[in-house]
Amino acid sequence: MHNNKLLALYGLKFNPFTPSVPSEALYLTEAFDNFCWRIEHTLLREGGFALVSGEPGSGKSAVLRLLAERLEAMNELTIAVLTHPQSNLADFYREMGDVFAVALRPHNRWGGFKVLRERWQAHLQNARLRPVLLIDEAQEMSPAVLNELRLLSSAQFDSHVLLSAVLAGDPRLLDKLRREELLPLGSRIRIRLSLEYAERDALSTCLKHLVTQAGNAQLMTPELIHTLCEHALGNYRVMTTLAAELLSEGARRELPQLDEKLYFDVFPPPTASRRKSKHPPRH
Repeated sequence: MHNNKLLALYGLKFNPFTPSVPSEALYLTEAFDNFCWRIEHTLLREGGFALVSGEPGSGKSAVLRLLAERLEAMNELTIAVLTHPQSNLADFYREMGDVFAVALRPHNRWGGFKVLRERWQAHLQNARLRPVLLIDEAQEMSPAVLNELRLLSSAQFDSHVLLSAVLAGDPRLLDKLRREELLPLGSRIRIRLSLEYAERDALSTCLKHLVTQAGNAQLMTPELIHTLCEHALGNYRVMTTLAAELLSEGARRELPQLDEKLYFDVFPPPTASRRKSKHPPRH
C-alpha cells in the first residue's frame, strides 16, 4: 500500500516507526535532556569533548538529532557535522574545510591546521561560543584522525580550547579510547552519556509518544504495546522495526487497529517440531 494511503487509513501525519520521524516527535528522556542542557550551557562556553556511547539501536543518533535541533535555535552558533568518520587524514581535512567553509589544501596539513584554528578563534571572539562539531559512528575514526582532532581543538599549551566536539559511537569507541595512543583524548572527555538497554516501561513510553505525536494515540492496543516491548530486547530500533512491519501488514489487511493477534500472525512463535528440528537428538 502506498505510504499516503497507509497514513490516511490510520489518520497519521507521518509513519512513527521509520528513521525519518521528525526530530520534534522524537522521544526525549530525562537523560537525553540533561545531556543536551550540559552541552548548551557548559561545553559550548568552555569547549572540549563530549561522548555518547551505547549499543546499536540504543538512541545515539536520536540524541544527536535532538541536540542539533536545539543548537540550531541558538543565534550565531556554527554547527558542523562530520559525515565520513572513516576518512584518512587527507580526507578528514577535506571534509573539515567543507563543513567549516574554509579553503584547505589537504596535503598541506600545517596550513589547514592553522586556517581552521583561526576560523574557530574568530567565531569565538564574535559569538562568545565555541563552534560545535557533531560526529556519529565515531568508532570508525582512526586513532590518527582522533588525535589530529584533539590537537586541532586547543591552543596555548592546552589552556585555550577552540572547539566543542560531540562523539557518538558504539562500545568499540570506548575500547578504542582505552588504547595508549588515545588516552590523552579519553582524559579530555568532559560530558558523557552512556545508553544502556532500555527498560520495558521506557520502551512503552517511547512507543506511546511516537503514535501520539504521529496523530493516532489509539493505533495499537495496550496488549500489543506490552507484547512489542517484551520482544524488543531492550532496543528502541528493534521495537520500531517490529512495529513498522505490523503497521504495513495492518494496512494491507485494512485493520482498524493493530492488535496482539496481528503480532502473532506476523511473528508466529516457533512450533515444537521446528524447535526439535534445530536440535536433533544425539545418537
